[in-house]
Amino acid sequence: MAQRELTNEEMEALVGGYHSAPFEVLGMQTVQNNGKDSLIVRAFRPLDVAVSLLDVKTGRTTALERIHPGGLFAAHFSRRKNPFAYRLLVEDAAGNQHEIEDPYRFQTEWLTDFDLHLHGEGQFLRSFEKLGAHPRTVDGVDGVQFAVWAPNAERVSVIGPFNFWDDRVDVMRHRPGGVWELFLPNLPLGTEYKYSVKSRLLGYKADKTDPYGFASQKRPATASIVWDIDNLPWHDAEWMESRGAKQAIDQPINIYEVHLGSWKRGPEDNGFVGYRELAHQLVAHAQEVGYTHIELLPITEHPYDGSWGYQVTGYFAPTSRFGTPDDFHYFVDYCHQHDIGVLLDWVPAHFPKDSHGLGFFDGTHLYEHEDPRVGEHKGWGTKIFNFGRNEVRNFLLSSALFWLQKYHIDGLRVDAVASMLYLDYDREGGEWLPNRYGGRENLEAIDFIRKFNDAVHEYAPGAITIAEESTSWPMVSRPTYTGGLGFDYKWNMGWMHDILEYFEQDPIYRRYSHHLVTFSLIYAFSENFVLPFSHDEVVHLKHSMLDKMPGDHWQKFANLRALYGYMTGHPGKKLLFMGGEFGQWREWNEAQSLDWHLLGHPKHGQLQQYVADLNRLYREEKALHEVDASWQGFEWIDLHDVDNSILSFRRMAADRDDSVIVICNFTPVPRMGYRVGLPGPGVYREILNSDAVKYGGSGVGNPSEIVAEATAWQSGSHSAPFNLPPLGVIFVQRQP
Repeated sequence: MAQRELTNEEMEALVGGYHSAPFEVLGMQTVQNNGKDSLIVRAFRPLDVAVSLLDVKTGRTTALERIHPGGLFAAHFSRRKNPFAYRLLVEDAAGNQHEIEDPYRFQTEWLTDFDLHLHGEGQFLRSFEKLGAHPRTVDGVDGVQFAVWAPNAERVSVIGPFNFWDDRVDVMRHRPGGVWELFLPNLPLGTEYKYSVKSRLLGYKADKTDPYGFASQKRPATASIVWDIDNLPWHDAEWMESRGAKQAIDQPINIYEVHLGSWKRGPEDNGFVGYRELAHQLVAHAQEVGYTHIELLPITEHPYDGSWGYQVTGYFAPTSRFGTPDDFHYFVDYCHQHDIGVLLDWVPAHFPKDSHGLGFFDGTHLYEHEDPRVGEHKGWGTKIFNFGRNEVRNFLLSSALFWLQKYHIDGLRVDAVASMLYLDYDREGGEWLPNRYGGRENLEAIDFIRKFNDAVHEYAPGAITIAEESTSWPMVSRPTYTGGLGFDYKWNMGWMHDILEYFEQDPIYRRYSHHLVTFSLIYAFSENFVLPFSHDEVVHLKHSMLDKMPGDHWQKFANLRALYGYMTGHPGKKLLFMGGEFGQWREWNEAQSLDWHLLGHPKHGQLQQYVADLNRLYREEKALHEVDASWQGFEWIDLHDVDNSILSFRRMAADRDDSVIVICNFTPVPRMGYRVGLPGPGVYREILNSDAVKYGGSGVGNPSEIVAEATAWQSGSHSAPFNLPPLGVIFVQRQP
């Protein structure tokens, strides 16, 4: 369609940086002169003093006339009506000349109409393949294709060092549904950029990090960085093919929770250690201590170290604190090659208010709810996603699949699920809005969670999802088609709180709190549980795991060994935060390395050896992991000896004859010859004792052969006397 000449108003809009349709007036356009079509080329180059056009085919140059003093140039080609390939020759104020490609000669649209339709429906689940910054070749020219969603913007432009951060120069094309796109030729990988967003409302203008950016500057800088994530070389095919079986409910899952920024620091400058170095050191440690998985506190890009990664601004970018996206890829690939799974804490519940982030993105509450009664977490000072908006759901679902597909992450642990489920979470009366039925349930968030779990299980086979959900919401780890939320596993927060409350008491008072140890078995099989001792339990004056324990130095270690032993015997997958395995004394501090020097002291080295042996036992004995979600894998032997704070139970594999007996003495008094019921005749053997001398214990134990007597006792048809160590847990098994 032929275009008329520009009006003064249009020229002022171009020069002023508020023209919303630059592809209609810049580049090569068809215009009519005296009723005949001809061509005009316009270029906006505000920092250049002269611009010429180079005909690629003929090599001829034509000077463009400055038609506006603000830097708008144009040239008519009255004898030509068919578009032709060209480049621009520009001269800057210093007299330097450059040959450049004109972004506005590349007229091909990037997102298809179907892409835009899916985006508007919230079904564009691989939107990271089109939105963001993608290296691309158009008409034989290499460059970067940009796309961003900002439906209420009057104008969006790409800014960076390539245009001196001038928001008037590289204005994007507006597409239906509020998506903006632009191809910038000859832009190299590693280029920093942002989006300059000018809203049609309130005169708002802000420079924003790319919501789909694949790499970021290291804080405190906030620009996104162009990166190619489509050609990462993977060497983990064997792991990826088998991980579904390895992460099933009948398999041992023992998770080492890690904050990369403080697991280890540079010994001289307390600086961060990179992804590649961490891969080698962390995998070696995880293998030595016997973990099956590493779970990373959020490594998605975030501006504030003190948030531990839970206030995310880059939902598609591994944090630059520890290196590049290539370096993070190396970390995951190395873990998989050494048979270690990688789980990632993922945060769809909220995001921070930082001005460069998602908040008020296009001058409106685009990603968040406008009403603070629905859209703001008071306690955290963050914004809540608008889960009812299709494009927002699309953004979050795409982020989840991005980490699972592009970086081969083996599972996502979803943070703060309870805050998503309840509209009155952390709110007083009058501070929240009920749902359409008058209830407190966040119906839109519930729908999103189910869609998230369905998408993960459909499009990332073998990956798992884990909920940090602290309430009694039913069926969290049950399939969505049965009415559940669809997670594979749920953190057992009730067990964690009860057992820590119990162990923090002086043993003399534990008889009055025996229910805290046994209550969890009432609901232990209502969900597929993970038993967590997480980072949240070793901060904010809660003390470290070791320092929580009562008693003198010896008793603290003995109590902690007993706690870990009981955890290993209890149904459920396992999770322990870093430092707990060797007995860190001080609380966790995200700005300091763990106190690895403690391993030079015998007690700490012995504790780590004990944890390693526990983890080995857990992995090797099917009875301790194969039937975690059913009463078929557990039976009490005796839970009634309140006065002595002793309990015993039996764990069983799918083959119930394959079993392990766990006997716990939670007082510092040795119980010699204490009779325990046994499931049948035979010879039994102590296979692990938390009080062994090699673990720093007192050495109270049992002979190598314990013969069952035909004396019914407790729940057993047979029984035998056992020596129960002080503050100890023993694991006993019948010999074949």
